[in-house]
Amino acid sequence: MASKSLYSPRDPVLKKRDDFEDILEERRNSSDLRYALRCYTPALYKGLVPCKASMLKNIVLQSDSLQYVISQVSAECGESQEAVQEEASLLLEEMAHRLQLGTIRFFAFTLSKAFKVLFHSVCVNEEGIQRLQQAIQEHPVVLLPSHRSYMDFLMMSYILYTYDLALPVIAAGMDFMSMKFVGEMLRMSGAFFIRRSFGGDKLYWAVFSEYVKTMLRNGYAPIEFFLEGTRSRTGKSLTPKTGLLNIVMEPFFKGEVFDVNLVPVSISYERILEEALYARELLGVPKPKESTSGLLKARRILSEDYGSMHVYFGQPVSVRSLAQGHINRSQYNLVPRHIPQKPAADTQSFVNDTAYRLVRLQEESMVLKPWVLVAMLLLQNPDGMDLSTLTEQADWLRRLALTFGAFLDWPDREPCSKVISSSLVLHKNLVCVSGGRVRLVVDEPSGAELSTNEMAFNQAVSVLSCASYRNQILHLFVRPALLAVALQTANSNRRDEVYNCFNFLWNVFSNEFILCPGAAVQDFEEACFLLGKCGAIQGLQQDIVTCQSGQTTLAFLCSVLDPFLQGYQVVCRYLCEETEENLPENKFVPAVRNFTLQLILAGSLKCYEALSSDMQKNALAALMRLKTVRKVKVGDQVTLKVNKIAVNSLEDTLGGKIPTQKPVLARL
Repeated sequence: MASKSLYSPRDPVLKKRDDFEDILEERRNSSDLRYALRCYTPALYKGLVPCKASMLKNIVLQSDSLQYVISQVSAECGESQEAVQEEASLLLEEMAHRLQLGTIRFFAFTLSKAFKVLFHSVCVNEEGIQRLQQAIQEHPVVLLPSHRSYMDFLMMSYILYTYDLALPVIAAGMDFMSMKFVGEMLRMSGAFFIRRSFGGDKLYWAVFSEYVKTMLRNGYAPIEFFLEGTRSRTGKSLTPKTGLLNIVMEPFFKGEVFDVNLVPVSISYERILEEALYARELLGVPKPKESTSGLLKARRILSEDYGSMHVYFGQPVSVRSLAQGHINRSQYNLVPRHIPQKPAADTQSFVNDTAYRLVRLQEESMVLKPWVLVAMLLLQNPDGMDLSTLTEQADWLRRLALTFGAFLDWPDREPCSKVISSSLVLHKNLVCVSGGRVRLVVDEPSGAELSTNEMAFNQAVSVLSCASYRNQILHLFVRPALLAVALQTANSNRRDEVYNCFNFLWNVFSNEFILCPGAAVQDFEEACFLLGKCGAIQGLQQDIVTCQSGQTTLAFLCSVLDPFLQGYQVVCRYLCEETEENLPENKFVPAVRNFTLQLILAGSLKCYEALSSDMQKNALAALMRLKTVRKVKVGDQVTLKVNKIAVNSLEDTLGGKIPTQKPVLARL
């Protein structure tokens, strides 16, 4: 198998990343059937022989923890313990996997065929695989992949089978169960199904958590789930969900296992299979229901070219090492282990911090392709760019990205013009080159006369599809961009006043980007370091001085944040102009979308990204955190109560009309 290496100068000394190996190269040169039927003998946790799925269910049903909850539920609802036990058994039957090697072999064969058509290459870091192989044998392992596509969990199992590693059991949404035949195939390949929300269902939570903890305690198999909870439709990492992470860490807190290894996995696509689907979902088109017929219709993707894919297995993170000095595990000795306990405040804070840390590790190991730089530049130039200018600016942006520590897959020996041309060809569904100019493609069906609303919708689909690639690199630029905007809006060079502006923006956008709670000061220092490193600022003890040579960099970074500033301002403006006293929460996104569309059609707004439901929801979450909007329950309906004075002040501040100093922050 061919291997290549990527470099990232994040540290002062050039740092070599793990080498990558294309696992499809061997598949192209040998029999897929022989590969699927080969001898599969993975090394297991401490050499244990895993129990059968049926035995696993019995262990769960007879566990002290579940029996305790069954007796509680029986007493609360007045049903017999036998009836509640039967209900627990049915719930377990509904969710449990039935991993079978025969099904894995079937997927190994069919996915080999599909992947060779879809991708030029699937590159995996071999050193990460070796670290994982060691970790699986020593302690229970939890695999935490990023989540950008339905392809993610299929690819994870495929890779582990390829390298003769223990196959994971995978947390999957109940949506997949409705897929005839396919749902059961997924179950037999290791998927266990969970409801999207448990509500206050004490029995369901007890069955589910005990099932997961039993698999973890017994070293049954690596457990795999997505920290983000769902696929990111925007290409940005989502705020992590901590429910499952709490469950897998609890056996360590209670002293039931010596350690748990958390393995962040970064999955990067040169081209995402669902790109147009995601953009439409963000514009309010309902998500297609998972179905077998839908899967068969999706076969047309096999005629498309999706470029290359990179999967980076990160360093295993020891929960024991992380918890040292942060968690007092003796508190768990005060109550019998089988009695469920709500996590203490310090434990919940620790789990939350760990979740953010793991998502940042995922982000830092995302392999970025040249197209993400091209997408970023095209979005900043909506009227298009000369190809020569685009090539020149992409080369400049490549150097800046590398200075900031980008994990960039850029062909070393090819001229920049050829690299950019190759990217434009692969993404010809999003861009076109005409008369030496490059611009975004807007879908205009031949022979159809479109209304202005339809034309705006198609333009928005094009912009949001392109933004999903630009967003892949935002984690690299967001902190310097926040500082660049703070420097622009602060009425002073004084370090403390610039920090006030930075901290205000950091708070506003902490739902939009992965900004670890309580880390504003560290993020400010990191931003200062990076802008100093690229020569944009000089950081003195009391002042931050911008350099003339860094004006281009600072202007570019301000443009990076501009769509988000505009999008949040639109939400604020809508809430200020909305005449309804109590706006139903479920009407918020459609109403803001319609308001934004009218601004675009009137020509007073050019930012199509403001139509994204993801941005609108994040803006609402920020306003609620800043206590300018609050939820009020009126009967069965949840409504939004808006402090219009505070929201209007926030809109002005985001627009740079009011300097973000402490009096304003206090007023908000």
